[in-house]
Amino acid sequence: MEKITDELTGVKTVAIAGHIRPDGDCIGSCMGMYLYLKENYPDIETDIYLEQPREGFSYISHLEDIKTACTEEKIYDLFITLDASTSDRIGVAQELFRKAKRRICIDHHVSNPGFADKDIICPQIGSASEVLYHLLEEEKITKPIAEAIYTGMAHDTGVFRYSCTTPDTMRIAAKLMEKGIDFSSIIDQSFCEKSYVQNQILGRCLMESIQVLHGKCIVGCLRRKDLEFYGVEPKDLDGIVEQLRVTRGAEVAVFLYELKTQEFKVSLRSKGSVDVNRVAVYFSGGGHVRAAGCTMQGSVYDVINNLTLQIEKQLKEKCSD
Repeated sequence: MEKITDELTGVKTVAIAGHIRPDGDCIGSCMGMYLYLKENYPDIETDIYLEQPREGFSYISHLEDIKTACTEEKIYDLFITLDASTSDRIGVAQELFRKAKRRICIDHHVSNPGFADKDIICPQIGSASEVLYHLLEEEKITKPIAEAIYTGMAHDTGVFRYSCTTPDTMRIAAKLMEKGIDFSSIIDQSFCEKSYVQNQILGRCLMESIQVLHGKCIVGCLRRKDLEFYGVEPKDLDGIVEQLRVTRGAEVAVFLYELKTQEFKVSLRSKGSVDVNRVAVYFSGGGHVRAAGCTMQGSVYDVINNLTLQIEKQLKEKCSD
């Protein structure tokens, strides 16, 4: 795989952005790219646009440099997106992406159709952060860069538990560990640790979850009033769908929360029997075979019924094979 250095000739300004409601892989890959350019190419003016990450990622260097809004009209020489499967998920920097002189998309979502001048999409790789690693010169990866990339890899592989974890993933993780990162602390802080309120909302969701399709599917839901009662935001809901997924007997976990009246953000996880990317794509979303998401309109009952209908179809297909 060619290196990102090849794309920097004559470039004086770069913008970096991920997707809306950034998760660990999005934050890790974007910050990894930002730190790599900042440390190795100081003559290039580099800006990063993201929604503000939650406190658990505070160990990542220069997180305070993140721009959470576009306050000026600027035409960048190069715009790099990471972990964004479509251009409309770029969020606050979408207009800057459109106006940039050149655009590169670095991603690993199988549902990504390609939307930049240059698309580096590797669905066989478990995280955008791992794709990014292959684009960087190893000798130029410092400890702060390694911390960011390791964060993203750990998050999108479920701390190296998911089937997207490959021998190459582990070899790269080992090389990042050799940079001196505190890998156990990274996982504790960004993946495992929850605030008291996060634990409360997790407990609420688990307590009110339901099993459908003869226990093959578990569904958790949070309404807008629940989020307001506990004073939490979408970024505080990380890990809920994963906790639902480990329910014994469940092949698919569904977690949805209300964005606004009759609009829900849906996260889907599978143990392998169901391709949740197919389900998400059916509802104009996307992702991976075992992890995907979408946004759906309607009452909570309509959303759950429509989702489980598509999940049930695949379970029946599996039974008939």
